[in-house]
This record gives sequence, structure tokens and C-alpha cells, in this order.
Amino acid sequence: MSSDASGQRPLTVHDLVAYKQAGERFAMLTAYDYLTARVLDEAGVPVLLVGDSLGMVVLGYDSTVPVTVEEMLHHTRAVSRGARRAVVVGDMPFMSYQGSPDEALITAGRFLKEAGATAVKLEGAGPVVDLTARLVGAGVPVMGHLGLTPQHVHRLGGFKVQGRGDGEAGRIVGDARALRDAGAFAIVLEAVPAEVGRRVTQAVDVPTIGIGAGPRTDAQVLVVSDMLGMTGGRLPRFVKAYADMRGVVSDAAKTFQAEVASGDYPGPEHTY
Repeated sequence: MSSDASGQRPLTVHDLVAYKQAGERFAMLTAYDYLTARVLDEAGVPVLLVGDSLGMVVLGYDSTVPVTVEEMLHHTRAVSRGARRAVVVGDMPFMSYQGSPDEALITAGRFLKEAGATAVKLEGAGPVVDLTARLVGAGVPVMGHLGLTPQHVHRLGGFKVQGRGDGEAGRIVGDARALRDAGAFAIVLEAVPAEVGRRVTQAVDVPTIGIGAGPRTDAQVLVVSDMLGMTGGRLPRFVKAYADMRGVVSDAAKTFQAEVASGDYPGPEHTY
């Protein structure tokens, strides 16, 4: 495998598993466009998830359910062009893999062949376990996703914490083991009690990536717009903003408007 311009080789899913074996915690962030992917990749983020969350934070949908395969491929292509070293994971959207396994295999292949992704992510267990084994057997790396699965928001009755109670917690642990046995190289755990995050992390030998799953998972993921403080309104408890880019962008836009209105922009230095 060739190295990038910095001399570092691109990361693989095996590197992520090795991180867990070495006890090295790592981060994953979402990315939806070339420029953001390039910045995050240069910052050393090892995994970029082209999440179907783009439906809500980029396309303005009320949930991830309306997102299409073509929309996901479009954005995954952009992120893949921006990433030189990071593992790029493409979310397979709702109803792109819940039907025919043959169609799911073809669609997963498009993420690698057409969009340049390293891997795909599937939500849930049950029949998804068998599909995971089939995709992995065909050469498609699969990241699992348990706990709150946003594509199932209507069945779950909203964006609610999952895994409360011994029965539900035990089911999630069992599902994680099944996904691991099927060949999943990592498992996202979303909106589960911290104890469930700890139990799953101890139960499987592949990385667990938490988002609202407590501090004992192997890695953490945030939606990049949440991490940058771009998202307004009420946010989930697990979100931490590491910048106030909403304020920065707003202030810059106001200053630009004021300088245009006053005639200060463009100045001589901006004029041919």
C-alpha cells in the first residue's frame, strides 16, 4: 500500500483492532464534504464516518430515514477525496440493506467501488448479523451499530436511551458478540448506560466506539457539527462542543455585511 504525502501509510481496519489490543483509545468524527475531511485527516483523526446523520445536519431532514443511497454515495465520494490516511466508513441508509441480501451486497460494494470508502456501517443485529457475515466474506469490512439505532426511530418511539434493565443490557451484549463473530471489525454503541458500554467493551475483542455510552468504550465519536458548536437548539447530553463555530461564522457574516454596506470592502488590496 502506498504512503500519502506525509510519508504515512493509510490506516486500515486492522489498525483499529490493533489499537484496542494495545489499549490505545481513539476518536472518530463524522465528515460530509471534501474540505472538512481534509482538515480532520490532517489533524490526525483516524476514522471518518460519513454518517447518514447528514440527512439532519446537511440536508435538513427531520431524521435519517429519508436519506437515499445516492445521497450517501455522493457525500462519501467527497470525503474519500479529502482523506489521505483516515479509514472512511460509509453509512448504509435505511432500507438499503433490510431487504434482499443480494441487493445489500451490491449496494455495499458501491460504497467501496464507486465512493472510495474503506468500510460500511450497518445498524442493528438479528438478520443484520447474517448479512454482516456475507459482506465480510465478500471482502466488505463492516462496522456494527447497537443501542439507539436512529434508522429505527419510529419503532423505538423517538431518540431514547436503550439498554436500561438487565434484559435489554444482556441483549445488547449478546448482539455485540454475534456481530463480532460475524466479522464486524468495530461496533458503535449509541445512547446506552455507561455500564452497558463497559460490559460490551469487555465482551468483544474488537473496538467499541461510544456516542453517549460512557467513558469505558475503546473510542468515542461525535457529529462534527456538534463538536464544532455549529448545531443550535437542544442537544443530547453526550454532546460536548469544542469550539463555538456558530458564533464565529455568525460574527464573520455580520462583519462582512457591515463592510459591504459601508464600502470598506473590497478595499484596494482586494481589487485588481
